[in-house]
Amino acid sequence: MPADSPADSFVVVKFWGIRGSIPTPGPLTRGYGGNTSCYELRFGDAIFICDAGSGIRELGNDLVARGNSSGSGDTPLLAHLLLSHTHWDHVQGFPFFAPAYQANNRIIVYDKSPYEAKSFRMLSGQMTGDYFPVKFSELKANITWDHLADGDREIAGVRIRTFDQVHTGGSLGFSFHYHGLKIVYATDNEIDQLIVGGDRSSAPRIIARPQVDFVRGADLLIADGQYTDDEYAAHVGWGHPSIFTLVDLAAQADVKCLAVTHHDPNRSDEQVDALIEQARLRAKSLGSDLEVYAAREGVELKLTPR
Repeated sequence: MPADSPADSFVVVKFWGIRGSIPTPGPLTRGYGGNTSCYELRFGDAIFICDAGSGIRELGNDLVARGNSSGSGDTPLLAHLLLSHTHWDHVQGFPFFAPAYQANNRIIVYDKSPYEAKSFRMLSGQMTGDYFPVKFSELKANITWDHLADGDREIAGVRIRTFDQVHTGGSLGFSFHYHGLKIVYATDNEIDQLIVGGDRSSAPRIIARPQVDFVRGADLLIADGQYTDDEYAAHVGWGHPSIFTLVDLAAQADVKCLAVTHHDPNRSDEQVDALIEQARLRAKSLGSDLEVYAAREGVELKLTPR
């Protein structure tokens, strides 16, 4: 990973929730973590949050603790929340996001038009009093909705682009461009469906050009790599890829570093280690310099803009 730099000169990426489908606490997942999808990206003073799975609870507590949330003597928070989609493991943590309960904070939720109304229903619908005791209307923060159209959108000095992914009900990938640095967040994307000609026997598997172009040259690609090849064969159409296909995509796109995430809820820490070792061997067999890591809850990466 890029070396640490002075606090005012790097971009910070922190993993708060890296598990797929359902929170999985317990001794077998303690090393990598069991919270569902939530990732924090800090570009200077701008705070972006990708997805609101159960990991957003700890993120919210941390924002309050470090003074990035309103309270006595604290600075009000402005957070940009980008939802890849509204399946439960990507929104279930929002009712526990402490900054949403504090006045003066502002949370802008982004989805792709025309899905803003749906994402509002999903976030607010779990806070009607039936599933959770606090109603959405009782939250004190200023929570608004905005949309991301096709093409580029600049938010707080960061250029953001979306990509329609292969997932049941749809999902969005996001690329963040900041002073020559490119970070891509692409979970819940069945890229095996994008193999040209459907030929899974080749090495590398050739991925459709638009998908390759979207992640091309990324300094960091945070991406779903939930299944082995054998597991994928039993889960075709479930909206998640095999890790070998993910590695092949990253290698074809000249990605520098791949953080594999959305770990299967049945996968232990030991099994994640084994999967990542297989992924590294795959990259090496392709002659790629790709760095491959497993996303781990609580890990903070610091990347230096060029």
